[in-house]
Amino acid sequence: MADLKSHRQLQRRQFLKRASFALATLAGLPAPGQLTISPSNAIKIMDNANARKLPATGLVQSPLYQNHDTGTGHPERPERTAAVQRAFAEAGLDKQLHAIEPRPAADEEILLCHTPAYLATVKRDVASGRHDLSTGDTTICARSLEIAQLATGGVLNAVDAVIAGKVRNAFCVVRPPGHHANASRGMGFCLFNSIAIAARYAQHKHKLGKVLIADWDVHHGNGTQDIFYEDGSVMVFNTHQSPWYPGTGAKDETGTGRGLGCIVNCPFPSGAGAKEIVGAFKDKLLPAAQAFKPELVLISAGFDSRRGDPLGQFQLTDDDFAELTAVMLDIAKEHAGGRLVSVLEGGYSLIGLAKATTAHVKRLTEAA
Repeated sequence: MADLKSHRQLQRRQFLKRASFALATLAGLPAPGQLTISPSNAIKIMDNANARKLPATGLVQSPLYQNHDTGTGHPERPERTAAVQRAFAEAGLDKQLHAIEPRPAADEEILLCHTPAYLATVKRDVASGRHDLSTGDTTICARSLEIAQLATGGVLNAVDAVIAGKVRNAFCVVRPPGHHANASRGMGFCLFNSIAIAARYAQHKHKLGKVLIADWDVHHGNGTQDIFYEDGSVMVFNTHQSPWYPGTGAKDETGTGRGLGCIVNCPFPSGAGAKEIVGAFKDKLLPAAQAFKPELVLISAGFDSRRGDPLGQFQLTDDDFAELTAVMLDIAKEHAGGRLVSVLEGGYSLIGLAKATTAHVKRLTEAA
């Protein structure tokens, strides 16, 4: 009996030794002999090995987004998403990214942030063949409702993928943009506020508590601010040019009621660059996020704050967007388990948009 027991112990030691070599190799760790391994930390090593296999960044994109036809000469044109997709392919990023298929957002999902009356208005305006929304300066076509639903649904699928751990973070190459649309009005090229809906969706479906939305578009995200102005569970941080469209986003706009202090605006004059904008993210957003402790981080990624954009006068470079991305990744890592979803907003120079989004997504993929 003693010999049988010794034999079984020897078999167990040999099994653990072979398993240790295999697990260490998978995880990129030193082999046994250089590393002491036990059955308990063997599980941790396997988790690390699996994490290394996990695609770092998900990507929502579709040629269907080009079917929101804004007409000749419009700055928010179908070629925007095509330029980003082409740039990713040329940089080899398409081979590194995990495809997340979009789907149409349901009415009840859109109604998480928009009023029934506004949704009915959008449906009526599109069905009647209008060329712009009756609520504001947003060009529409026969397929605009369908594509706007697909944009929002794509962002929601990205939220699902990040929260489920299928990807570490995600970038959504969607259009039309959304951050100017408030609960009852579309404006500024926007129909549905996809990023605001994503925040509410994460809270309702996934039972998350606090969500951070940071917006570096050159234009103030007035719609997102309006939706959460009295909320308190969603922090909205904006850097934007002022005075500039849409004329909102003063420093003293800080929220009311439960939302007091959860709205943070950093307006800057024409010509502002990394010193002001990256500085605001580091000096103001980092401590605000430390106090707020978000469980999900969302970015309204507007690249019209890049140098040379026809609709903005900020001077950010591609390296600056990479640095802004790094700040957001740090916040997500510290407070939200790394969960981060970035959503395309503005950016109207096709060359500038392609370069800036490439810098942004390269940094996202490095967040292993």
